[in-house]
Amino acid sequence: MNILKAPSIPTPAGHYSPIVEHGGTLFVSGQLPIDPETKAMPEGIEAQTVAALENVERLLKAAGVDRNSLVQVRIYVIDVALWPAVNGAYAAFMGEHRPARVVVPCGALNHGCMIEIEATAAAAPKG
Repeated sequence: MNILKAPSIPTPAGHYSPIVEHGGTLFVSGQLPIDPETKAMPEGIEAQTVAALENVERLLKAAGVDRNSLVQVRIYVIDVALWPAVNGAYAAFMGEHRPARVVVPCGALNHGCMIEIEATAAAAPKG
């Protein structure tokens, strides 16, 4: 297991690694819609969806890949009634790329966030 470290990867407050590579696969820990530099969180589920996805992509870029390397995305949302707005923002962000996906209605999330997104991606080829 390779715990990835880079200046663009924030040090987590909890006991976990934001992104780990193992066997050619990247595992991205759950990302909240909080800007890692400013600590600001946008209002509204569409903006929070995009912010969480941008945090996932920030970690992927630190690993040398982008959103097109995603193979699975897990979305935790506080209320399934928000799903149409989440799906619309997600589809706009992903474009033609369609990784496998699961949606988990989960109730309250840390810091009052409405969404958290974790992902699995293919690592950049070595060589």
